[in-house]
Amino acid sequence: MRRRVAVTGLGAIASIGADMASLWTAVQHGTCGIGPITTIPTERLTTRVAAEIRDFDPLAFFDPRQLVLLDRGTQFALVAAREAVGMSGLDTRAAGARGGVVLSAAVGQHTFDSSYKAFYGDLVKRVHPLTVPRVMPSSATSHVSMEFGLRGPSVSMASACASANHAIGHAFQMIRAGMLDCAITGGADASVVVGFLKGWEGLRVLSPDRCQPFSLERKGLVIGEGGAILVLEEWDAALARGAVIQAELIGFGSSADAGDITAPDVNGAAAAMRAAIEDAGVSADAVGYVNAHGTGTRLNDRTEVAALRAVFGRHLDRMAVSSTKSMLGHCMVASGALELAVTVSALRDSVLPPTVGFTTPDPDCDIDCVPNVARPAPIEVALSNSFAFGGLNATLMVRRAAPSRRSS
Repeated sequence: MRRRVAVTGLGAIASIGADMASLWTAVQHGTCGIGPITTIPTERLTTRVAAEIRDFDPLAFFDPRQLVLLDRGTQFALVAAREAVGMSGLDTRAAGARGGVVLSAAVGQHTFDSSYKAFYGDLVKRVHPLTVPRVMPSSATSHVSMEFGLRGPSVSMASACASANHAIGHAFQMIRAGMLDCAITGGADASVVVGFLKGWEGLRVLSPDRCQPFSLERKGLVIGEGGAILVLEEWDAALARGAVIQAELIGFGSSADAGDITAPDVNGAAAAMRAAIEDAGVSADAVGYVNAHGTGTRLNDRTEVAALRAVFGRHLDRMAVSSTKSMLGHCMVASGALELAVTVSALRDSVLPPTVGFTTPDPDCDIDCVPNVARPAPIEVALSNSFAFGGLNATLMVRRAAPSRRSS
């Protein structure tokens, strides 16, 4: 018998909110966090907009002795994890070896960028002695496990922009299979640095001003930063301790296009969604909302809509499909975690998140994208999609928790 998995904690930090409550309020108001870059030099950049976190003071969260070990992305992960664990009320140290950490793998971009500039540009003879612990892709996972005393399986998942969905799906599977009783999962990313943005400029997919998924005149994606963490627990144990259950995680599906390194494939995206639906044991017609990958590039949006049509057929005409990247930007390996946290909130509060900045419909994106304004709507089951370069796809499926199961 497969065990049920409850979401009991949510934590987040992003351009439109320093915590989950403020982020979710901003989403409901259609607040866009995309604007002129202020945290790094932009003289050598062609694209000068991002969804960055402004006025973040790490000393408000970390002792200076701890801070020297933490890249900006790891800082975001810890801030979001503290909020999520606090919301959950879980005694993580009591969980010990029955609790794990599964996060997306995020290279310490700020540390890399500043170290390269210092060594190659400023010709310094040595870089900071803690550069390696700060840049390693498993850094956030290690620091979260240490802070919360979780000694069970703890890993970092790397699949580019699908990393967080793969991480959450892996944590979900381990709890369902009995390998863990609880897990801290999700991801964080801080890639608004000059070198990383120059790399994306080379791909010619960045928008010069805003992100407009599914609009006919969309110009591309916008890089964002931030993080989101979820606390997952075995359902009966969460109920027994009186936890407030935010939603139930019920399915996970993944696939590989095995095709092009950058171009998405309809069949691969559809396969991940079908796998999640089958894993959840519900019908496709039960899905009422999809948080789309929705990057705002012409090819991605059209491919995703075609995949949705292949999976849902005429039912797609009765569903809502929105992209919160229009507000949050594309937060790279953290994007799936932020989007699932928003999706859980949407289920809990019966509100459909909007796709902001929407103007002219694209005939090839014939969906209800909840244009510009959030909409009250009862939702029972939702999907959240993440599709990555290299054709790596991951879909998560969540179900609304009954009111009696959401009250402590």
